[in-house]
Amino acid sequence: MAINNGDNLNSVPSSQKQVLSTNYLDLSTSAGWGQQYVPDLMEKEADVFGSRTISGFLAQIGAEEAMTADQVIWSEQSRLHLSYKGTVDVNGDISGGDNKGLFTVVSDIDGNTDGNNGFAVANHGVRVNDVVLLAYNNTINRAIVSEVQSGTNGKVELRAYGTDTLAGSDATGTAATLLVIGSEFAKGVGYGVVGTTTGTRQSNEPTFKTFTNKPIIIKDYYSVSGSDASRIGWVEVSTEGGQGGYLWYLKAESETRLRFADYLEMMMLESIKGVPATDNVDNYLGVPGSNAGATGTQGLFDAIEDRGNITTGVTGVNAATDLAEFDAILAEFDNQGAIEENMMFVNRATSLAMDDMLASMNSYGAGGTSYGVFNNSEDMALNLGFSGFRRGSYDFYKSDFRYLNDKATRGGINSAAGTEAIRGVIVPAGTSSVYDGTVGSNIKRPFLHVRYRASQTDDRRMKTWVTGSVGAATSALDVMELHMLSERCLITQGANNFMLMK
Repeated sequence: MAINNGDNLNSVPSSQKQVLSTNYLDLSTSAGWGQQYVPDLMEKEADVFGSRTISGFLAQIGAEEAMTADQVIWSEQSRLHLSYKGTVDVNGDISGGDNKGLFTVVSDIDGNTDGNNGFAVANHGVRVNDVVLLAYNNTINRAIVSEVQSGTNGKVELRAYGTDTLAGSDATGTAATLLVIGSEFAKGVGYGVVGTTTGTRQSNEPTFKTFTNKPIIIKDYYSVSGSDASRIGWVEVSTEGGQGGYLWYLKAESETRLRFADYLEMMMLESIKGVPATDNVDNYLGVPGSNAGATGTQGLFDAIEDRGNITTGVTGVNAATDLAEFDAILAEFDNQGAIEENMMFVNRATSLAMDDMLASMNSYGAGGTSYGVFNNSEDMALNLGFSGFRRGSYDFYKSDFRYLNDKATRGGINSAAGTEAIRGVIVPAGTSSVYDGTVGSNIKRPFLHVRYRASQTDDRRMKTWVTGSVGAATSALDVMELHMLSERCLITQGANNFMLMK
């Protein structure tokens, strides 16, 4: 079944910046005042698109906080336990002659390989006398560390318990995972090589990862002449901002404000970091010489793709449409922060797919009459939707995301984006504890929060001002100019606990 739009569908709701002849009444034609019949004028403008704004997502799940710098830097804790990815050689050794087993560290368990990401291979934490689990080729070895090579190679020599040699004689250069589970020492033995009383055992120092983001300046502008500001129209305007009357400029001014508020949210969702232009002619801002610092900022979606998790669903079309896919999501959350309460903001197709998935869990779901409102009667509306559910130890609360549904926003982009279309996002509820360099201590903040530039002199969270000679006169211009500005960025802490549905 397909849904076809009518030939005269009202599908051009956007504002236009041109001065068009259609903006004016032509009273010289026979359909104007030169005819004797008066039309039945419906002067109230019809609201056919409902609430047209998409802002509110960040207000539900985040917070806002002032800052006074050009850059935000924050750190996040590393994992507690020592676990690494690498390769194994069951006949390898470090010093020669032992041939008991060799593990070469390649990265930490999250795949980081260099110091810039909080882990350097040369500084892995495996030490002599550590007891480890080594998994490869569907085999788990329990072994003790007999020698560790210093330097950048990250090699660990192992002796397996029971057999002294690692299982799997054909394993050479095979991908493996190592986990330190403790240590064992003989009586009277100090720290050092197995079986000796000398040597030292290095202490492990905690590491952290540092992230950064920068605010961007977002602007908009509206202007109306003094004549138009004092001209009455025949259409009664009712704006979302609460204003009303027969002055058309009120509607234009209100829509400019609402559109700007949406721009603030969309930029925090969609922006990515860029690289300024390097040539002498073209630049990012379109004005010669003004491109300095136009490097973008990292929005929510890009932060999740960079540091978080992505699910494409079983079918590759809609994410999380069956229980198997949700179980995979739970398993990944178990690997990360295991935050129990999560908010899901999804588009319509994914929301309905989740409702069908949950309904199918009911033995009477095929009849479509018993889930949702279980005491249904002929006088009661049947509730076929779900606002949340619990699976394992996780609670999920589902909400429609208008930004992903509206044809004039991401809803229209998604239809042409293919595999890059975004169907929803799963956001952890609650707060995270991080070290803040400005405060100088660990503080708790929502996982998502907006930083805006502000000081005692200027608050740039949502700054508006009016210039011109209309109203309060500030210049000789016979216009009213409305200026809007904000300088802000989004901080996505603990992105490893987020899930992007594509």
